Order: sequence, then structure tokens, then C-alpha cells
Amino acid sequence: MQPSVPREEIPWFPKIDFEACIGDQECVKFCKNGVFLWDELKNRPEVIRPLNCVVGCDACSQICPAEAISFPSKEELRRTMRALIQETHQTVGQQT
Repeated sequence: MQPSVPREEIPWFPKIDFEACIGDQECVKFCKNGVFLWDELKNRPEVIRPLNCVVGCDACSQICPAEAISFPSKEELRRTMRALIQETHQTVGQQT
């Protein structure tokens, strides 16, 4: 069995370009995992629960008409995951 990588170690969550954001709240309405919250004072979305983001999901960036949401590339995610899994294997191996 392969050891799992803790979610908090995986750098996968949306980043918002506030200059590009048009304030339509589509990301807030779309995400059912509570990653976003609409900040009424600043009139923009905030990423308040980044670890609720499903690793590999970038659907909110695809529905954003202003293309104001970005994620690491899928290749970058694969490289990161390989490195984290290797680290986890080494840590588990040292503990036994």
C-alpha cells in the first residue's frame, strides 16, 4: 500500500488575479467545496479554504469568463506529487 500525502502539503488551490476579476461571483457560486467567499467590502472573491480545493480540479478557472483564476500546470502538479510521494516513502522507510 502506498503511503498518502497529507493534503496540506499539496500546493493545489486557486489564485485570483484581482486586476482581471470582473466580480461576477461565478467562482463563488460554482465551487461547492467552500473554497471561495465573496468579500462584500472589497467586492471580490477570496480564497478562504484553499485545502478544500480538490487536487487536480481547476473547473472554477475554466468557468471564469475573465480568466482571473489560475492554478499550477497539471505537469507541475505531477512533478510535485511524485516528489512528495518519494519523500513520504523515504520517511516511512526510515520509521520502520
